[in-house]
Amino acid sequence: MDKRIGVVGIVVEDLESAGQVNSILHDYSQIIVGRMGIPYREKGVSVIALIVDGTTDEISAMTGKLGKVKSVSVKSAMTKKN
Repeated sequence: MDKRIGVVGIVVEDLESAGQVNSILHDYSQIIVGRMGIPYREKGVSVIALIVDGTTDEISAMTGKLGKVKSVSVKSAMTKKN
């Protein structure tokens, strides 16, 4: 399967979920090219931006697992070309 480049945005609304999020990201570290995390203390959330390079199956599996974590929202955008 061909690889695609994309961005994944993650919002963590409950910091108790951060450990689960980091564990999932560690499991998929082979497809993560870059990561930026910003704690937005005034709002009580953390925002994580990822640059990914993987197959659609790999990226979907990662975002699907992240989306199942309590108080976590995930959105992604991928290149159309392989």
